[in-house]
Amino acid sequence: MGDTAKKTDKTQNKKSFFKGVKSEFKKIIWPTKDTLIKESTAVVVISVILGIIIAIVDVGVKFGFDKLLQLG
Repeated sequence: MGDTAKKTDKTQNKKSFFKGVKSEFKKIIWPTKDTLIKESTAVVVISVILGIIIAIVDVGVKFGFDKLLQLG
């Protein structure tokens, strides 16, 4: 194969790749603004709640270890 054939194959591969990407993007169902706001709010609220729970457990474990060390 000559250089021209290789360049043509690469160009064709790039074109078919981008055609595939374009067709896949057409299949995406993008969320509405209201759905996006609701889901983002849910993620933030759950993250804050889990952060608080983890902080409470961390303080409790630290307090427990401090008490155990004072006994020894």
